[in-house]
Parts: sequence; structure tokens; C-alpha cells
Amino acid sequence: MARKMGDRQNYISSRTRTSVRNVWLLKKHLDAFLKGESGLKVFFPLCGKAVEMKWFADRGHSVVGVEISELGIREFFTEQNLSYSEEPIIEIPGAKVFKSSSGNISLYCCNIFDLPRTNIGKFDRIWDRGALVAVNPGDRKRYVDIMLSLTRKGFHYLLAVLSYDPTKHAGPPFFVSDAEVKRLFDSVCNIRCLEKVDALEERHKSWGIDYLVETLYLFTEK
Repeated sequence: MARKMGDRQNYISSRTRTSVRNVWLLKKHLDAFLKGESGLKVFFPLCGKAVEMKWFADRGHSVVGVEISELGIREFFTEQNLSYSEEPIIEIPGAKVFKSSSGNISLYCCNIFDLPRTNIGKFDRIWDRGALVAVNPGDRKRYVDIMLSLTRKGFHYLLAVLSYDPTKHAGPPFFVSDAEVKRLFDSVCNIRCLEKVDALEERHKSWGIDYLVETLYLFTEK
């Protein structure tokens, strides 16, 4: 168990250190995600320091993220040349929210399972890459329930998950099957698979796997 928790912390740390994530898949399907709408409120669960947050904000959208690593949040603002302020989250002792001076990026530094205690509001769009796959499998249903509770009417939820041989790598990132996606989302969402791509890179071979497929789903309201 200690090794597994260590692996999970290493994965979270590596996500925090990585400032540029592979976003070409998002950009390829951006029209399906945004539907040409402007001024949307976009949520990034377990955001790390994802560069897409500034990218959406620069295009006139309001961005909210949640990340447990304060270091990752501070590095995001520093690396993106954004001034910011910070204030405590009254509902969660020890937690903080970091806000860009422009007011269109707010990043909550707290455990994502504490979010329901805050007045974070509801969202038009959710971009979930590196989040569901980082959640312990036993917590997935609770996580998805929280995500769906944050959606507004007419929402679009974009999810990227990974497939590999789980007998060779225990995770994280955790293997998430098509059947699991259906189990978690089908009762509330229309599920559309947008694309499956080969995501195997040299660094992944240290996991002991020989294939890695990233699948992009789009969920809309039933």
C-alpha cells in the first residue's frame, strides 16, 4: 500500500511539474466542445498548471480549477506571467483560492472532494484530462457525482481516459474501460466517443506497458 500511495504521489507531482500538456486533441475537437459559444464558465478538475486554462481565459471564457498542490497553482500564475491574489476558503479550513488580477481565472487549492462545501457555482463546460484517471477507482462514483452536480443545463463535458494492460501497470494514471465510462455517466449523459489515439511515448515504457490508448469522450445532457 505504501508503494502504491508513493506511485500516486509521484504521478500527481509529475502532472504538477509538467507545464505543457498535449492539447492538440482538445483543439481538434474544440468546435464540438464549445459549439461556438462565448463567455462560458469552464471547470478544470485536478488542474495542475494546465496551459489550457490561460488559453480559454484569453478567449473570453471564465476559468475555475481545483488543485491540491499549492506549488502547482503558484507556478501556473508565475509561468503564465499573471498577477494574482489569494484568500482563504472560509468553508474549508486551511484551503485557499487564488484569483488572477483580471478576475477570469480562479484556482481552488483544496481536496476535490471538499468542493461541495464551497459556493463554487455551476459550469457550462468541464475539461477532464488527467483527473478521473488520477482518482482511486473506489472513489470514481463519488468523483463523478460531484462533477455532474457542478454542471449547468446544456453542459458539455469533455473527458480523456487511458487504456492499457492493467496487469502490467497498476496506475496511476488508472486504466478506465469503455464499460466503466458507461457505468459512471450513462444514466445522466449522452455519451459520444470522439476519438481514440495512440498515446504511447518512450517514458511510458517504464510502466512495463507496450500500448497506451487515449480516448476522448463528449458528454451532453440527456
